[in-house]
Amino acid sequence: MPEALYSADQTRELDRLAGEAGLSGEELMERAGRAAFDVLLSRWPDVSRPAVLCGGGNNGGDGYVVARLAREAGLEPVIHHLRDPERMKGDALTMARRARDAGVPMRPLSVDDLPVDAPLLVDGLLGTGISDALRDDIRALIEALGRLGKPVLALDVPSGLNADTGAPAGAVLSADCTITFIGVNRGLLTGAGPVHSGELLFDDLGVDRPVYQHIDRPVWRPSPARLRHWLPPRRRDAHKGHFGHVLVVGGDHGFAGAPLMTAQAAARCGAGLVSLATRPEHAPAVLARQPEIMVRGVDGAESLRPLLEKASVVAVGPGLGTGPWGRVLLEEVLESGLPLVIDADGLNVLIELDADARDNWILTPHPGEAGRLLGSDGATVQADRFAALESLAARYGGTVLLKGLGTLVRGDGGTALISDGNPGMATGGMGDVLTGVIAALHAQGLPGYQAAALGAMAHARAADRAAAAGGERGLLATDLLAALRPVLNGDDER
Repeated sequence: MPEALYSADQTRELDRLAGEAGLSGEELMERAGRAAFDVLLSRWPDVSRPAVLCGGGNNGGDGYVVARLAREAGLEPVIHHLRDPERMKGDALTMARRARDAGVPMRPLSVDDLPVDAPLLVDGLLGTGISDALRDDIRALIEALGRLGKPVLALDVPSGLNADTGAPAGAVLSADCTITFIGVNRGLLTGAGPVHSGELLFDDLGVDRPVYQHIDRPVWRPSPARLRHWLPPRRRDAHKGHFGHVLVVGGDHGFAGAPLMTAQAAARCGAGLVSLATRPEHAPAVLARQPEIMVRGVDGAESLRPLLEKASVVAVGPGLGTGPWGRVLLEEVLESGLPLVIDADGLNVLIELDADARDNWILTPHPGEAGRLLGSDGATVQADRFAALESLAARYGGTVLLKGLGTLVRGDGGTALISDGNPGMATGGMGDVLTGVIAALHAQGLPGYQAAALGAMAHARAADRAAAAGGERGLLATDLLAALRPVLNGDDER
């Protein structure tokens, strides 16, 4: 998969630019159909009677190519079309006529005439043009197709999925495999996109690299190879003072574990020194669990202040609570002016304080917290994660990391999308560990945007390593601690 991800408008612009560079729309459609047919043969070699679902646009045109190639290869495809083929336009009309001339059977598609006997559905119905809610008849058709329980190969994007946001437009024909062309749409990798796309494949159709340089600031999908140079090898004469001092603030009564995991992650990810300011009664347990952490009991702002004077980055929020103790500590942290990573209850208290925007913090909300920060709710955030991210960045400044499937990071380096991770991460403490990872990288000199993007990627890849070793179910946040070390030291096998 490429690093750059695009909106639907940007992928259409790539199509246009490819045409200017000498690749006609007809040639691109032929290549897309060929690439999809090759996937069909490799994934479903025993399927002889695929049902090819064709809409009225270019996505349908790709489907007509797949059907024609299947016929020419000796298969028995049937085209089920939403629009009379003769009412198609441009290159799609050309491909429809070629399929007809090749002898491919064609029949209208409706809820009353579904391909109930087909062993495979090739989805070329709606493509990337969906932006609003589906019409009732189209939604009913997609739902009926989904109830058939057939395997699905989607062309470009599963029908009914918004290619920009990754949100369903009312109903989605979930795919077992999706092949996308020229540019990967960003919605395939965040929100509900990965849920409905199945295995995601990409083919650039031979478009030359210079074409892509005309698209300004696509969303970036970080990779270990690109990010690792931000953490150069350490000098032989290095000492702990070179790698920053992370101060973790949190752990109200009954919540000692959250800031402890944050501090452990910061230590495992290379911070030179890690301190933890928490309730005094938590100190013995923290020392017993991780003696490398310098734990201090604090009752209020006065006892926290000397610790802030020694810190280079503060991670605040895990287990902080929203009571008077946590509120006083967060106010003191904000007053310090230090670079901050704010998570969990720190974000909830931040809302109460109605704090002004600032450039030197990293906010790491999950969708529910993001909704509260914006005065809305988690469902609204999930309906358009990119729009929510932009709103958060505009309101609060600095760097914002929006958690969830396809974590998003927005800062002065643009927008990044983290495509690693697995469902085993849906357990308590994962966010606390992520906070420590980011704080450690920030303390080692990475700017906020880089620290957040690299930290989220490393966190997700460590979770993938841990899940590969023992399975997703039962994965604990502390299982990531050992896996983070090899990921950040370049020993990443994938």
